[in-house]
Order: sequence, then structure tokens, then C-alpha cells
Amino acid sequence: MRMDLTIQQLRVVVEVADAGGFTTAAKRLHLAQSSLSRTVGEVERRLAVTLFERTTRRMELTPEGAEFVRIASRIVASFDAGMNHFTGFLAGTRGRVRVATLPSLAAILLPPVVAGYRRDHPGVELSIEDALSDEVLAKVRGGEVDLAVTVTTETPGDLDVRPLAADRFCCIFPEGHRFSDMDTLSWTELRAESFIAFDPASSIRRLVDRAFDDARLTPGRVTEARNIAAVAGLAAAGLGVSAVPGLVLPLIAFAGLRDRPLESPPVERTIALVRDPRRPAAPAVRAFIDALLDARTSGLTLPAQARWT
Repeated sequence: MRMDLTIQQLRVVVEVADAGGFTTAAKRLHLAQSSLSRTVGEVERRLAVTLFERTTRRMELTPEGAEFVRIASRIVASFDAGMNHFTGFLAGTRGRVRVATLPSLAAILLPPVVAGYRRDHPGVELSIEDALSDEVLAKVRGGEVDLAVTVTTETPGDLDVRPLAADRFCCIFPEGHRFSDMDTLSWTELRAESFIAFDPASSIRRLVDRAFDDARLTPGRVTEARNIAAVAGLAAAGLGVSAVPGLVLPLIAFAGLRDRPLESPPVERTIALVRDPRRPAAPAVRAFIDALLDARTSGLTLPAQARWT
């Protein structure tokens, strides 16, 4: 048997049961007692059961009424919670924001932005997923995330790209290396050095390879490593020098390496906010985008060799 009842009808029955009668329930719901009486009668007619036993002093639930009120209370509470959530969603104070980014940006660039966003939007669920650059863009295109903060080596024509920051490449080397006496280095000075290179899937590797090509040089013996810590560890062990962008430098402090800016020419990587313009952004996502864009003018400090654009 199908019983079509409205949330308001369920709410009235629950309130009458809680109040023990129509008078108090009517005051709580700001409705006339006659309206509540008609609503309860209509619910009983549709259910074909008696929910309340009327006495001279109050209304007592029948066994059927007690079971119905238990179910109706759960439904009303769930509905109210859902509508409260939706109201917050529309206001940008509820919902979920999923961000894909590179490991160095997840560790250095985003944390202060995320901290400020959480203070203003404590009810929003925020997830940060770090991956390599190609994986990051694939997550945006596949709808796995709402946006990305990543490095753009090429402009993807199908995505919306807004530059946020840039960081400059530096050479890293162990203590006591001959580069220690120099204030800056040129790319050509890396020609005779063994070199610790990032994995070919890394955006850092692509930019470094392009800089070598522009300088028409090939480094000495090359050792590849996939992650930042491995590159730093190999360099610290004296197995070669490497080139890393400014936002990576704080992540390799554990290795005790020295660094110098690379000149002739200086090479920067562009860090951008990337979205799929075909996907509408929820209010909470728009608020996070605003937080990222505001960070450029809010005085939020970046490490040396990095700057807001």
C-alpha cells in the first residue's frame, strides 16, 4: 500500500506526540489547533490506523502511533539536517572541495591558504591530492577533483588556467662543492657535473631539459630519481648536483645542501590554478578559488626564489 505523506504532515504528528496535545503543538508550529487536528486526522485516514487515543487531559499514542512517530521523527530529522546542509552548501559553508596539486605545492604553497580557508569555512570538507603533473591534469579532466594547483609547462586549450605564482630554478649541491664560492651560476657551468635528474614524468624534469636544450649543453653522468627526497639524498651523498625550483628548497633542508640561483638565462616555472570550465563550481569551490587569488595580494609570504604573480 502506497502512503503519500508530506514532511509537514509528519512534522505535525511528531510535534503533537511530543507536546501531548494540540494546544502546545499549535503554539510551537505557529498553526491553528483546527489545522493540526485536520492534519492528524488525514494522516490517520491515509494510514488506516489510529495514532492517538484522545483523553480528557492529553493525547496518548497507540502502539501503531508510537511506531509511526519513531519512523516519522527519523525522517523529519534527516530532512532538516539535509536542508541545513543544503543551505550551507548554497552559502559556501558546507560541501566538499577536492584539490589536486604537486607534492612541493601541497607542502609549501597551499598550507597557509588552506589554513585561512578552514578558519572561514569550518564546515567544508577539503581534500588535497598530490600527484605528478600529468596525473594532476588527468584528475581535472576526469572530474575527480574540482580544481588543481599545478605547474603549467604548456597551455592546455581545454582547461581554464590562471597564473598564481612563480619560482626560480636553483642549483643544489653538497657542502664544500666548488660552486660554494659563487653567488650565482649559469646553466653552462653544469656541463661538467654529474647530474641528479627527476623522473621524466615530473614537470621539473621537463623544464630542466628545456633549459639544457636552450643552453645547448648535455650534463655529465645522469642519475634519475622520482621524488624530491631521493634527489636531495643523492646530491648530499656527492653523486651529483641538481636543479630545483624555489618552492622545493624548504623540502630538502634535511639534506644540508647549498643552493645558488641559476642565471643565463634565469628559468622560472609558472604555478597556476587550473579548472575545467565545463564543470560548474559549487559555492564552496568558488570560495576556495577566491582564497587562492586573494593570497597574491594578502601579503602571504613565500620562500626565497618564489613570488606571487
